[in-house]
Amino acid sequence: MGFISQFFAQCASMFGDLITWLVNVIGHMGYPGIISLMFLESSFFPFPSEVVVPPAGYLAWKGEMNLILVILSGIFGSILGGLFNYWIAVKWGRPFFEKYGKYFFVTHESLDKAEVFFAKHGHISTFTGRLLPVIRQYISLPAGLARMPLGSFCTYTALGSGIWVVVLALTGYFLGSSQALIHQEIKKISFMLIAGCAALIVVYIWRYKKKNKKDA
Repeated sequence: MGFISQFFAQCASMFGDLITWLVNVIGHMGYPGIISLMFLESSFFPFPSEVVVPPAGYLAWKGEMNLILVILSGIFGSILGGLFNYWIAVKWGRPFFEKYGKYFFVTHESLDKAEVFFAKHGHISTFTGRLLPVIRQYISLPAGLARMPLGSFCTYTALGSGIWVVVLALTGYFLGSSQALIHQEIKKISFMLIAGCAALIVVYIWRYKKKNKKDA
């Protein structure tokens, strides 16, 4: 038990050091620092946005940054990271699965179905995907594989990311440097967003089926 307690205490200390480093980096690099870190968060790299935007929100509360520019920088970085994943999926993902998909039980037909699916439902998938933990980093990959229209992809990535970045920025702005409180509130908000996305998807499916019945 002593070892476990020591381990978690060490992890907490390392996390605190990481937050301090991020505040210093963002304070030094400014808005390009937010864009760069959110680019990493939105692409393949396992870099949580929860430790990027709240410190910037805190700096905005201190008057060292502008809250609106913090939010815009976070959204822009998220879009760039999403586009990076999208480009990778288009450049290498589709050709790879077209050539070797049979070894992974992925057929040309399934790729075509995915393309049709994202043509019809890419907007809701991308929007809600950007609001869900873990999925937000990877929703760009199936969108790229399915060649979702780039304009729609960027629009719904910006909308979903925008909500998440606003939540993070305001949390940091109002709760300051209290990491325990920030983590607690972000956890609560994440559960609310998951519930909201689930409700939105249910309504979307209901309306979609209703519309199809009318058109039939």
